[in-house]
Amino acid sequence: MSASRSKRRHLMAVSLAPVVVMPLPAAMLLPAVTLLSAVIVLPAVAHAHAILEDSQPPIGGSVPAGKVTLRLRYNSRIDRGRSRLTLTRPDHSQVVLSIDPDGPPDIMTTQAQLPPGAYSVRWQVLAIDGHITRGDVPFTVTAP
Repeated sequence: MSASRSKRRHLMAVSLAPVVVMPLPAAMLLPAVTLLSAVIVLPAVAHAHAILEDSQPPIGGSVPAGKVTLRLRYNSRIDRGRSRLTLTRPDHSQVVLSIDPDGPPDIMTTQAQLPPGAYSVRWQVLAIDGHITRGDVPFTVTAP
């Protein structure tokens, strides 16, 4: 038999060899599945929601009493027409604030005349991709 024919048979034997799959030990199965799920799902989740990146006043911050401008900036474009800002006053009453229809697509702004006290703005935004996210920005209005 020639050397080239011998090599060819050897290569064919190697390429047709069965693959042996070793099962994972039970203790490693859950971590492996969890890791695989995270690798597949997390990139989609990271881009699927509008997340608050910055606010004025900042979370837990304070501003002087009077006309207060509220500005919330997100990590993606939002649909202002289907989003909402609700102000909770010191007496726990609530009012829906009108959102300025103009401005950058990732920023919501509004203004309110506020006396001193503890407030919170509850935001609910619809991202352009159709996902809704919510959160709160508590702040204090101080005497001028």
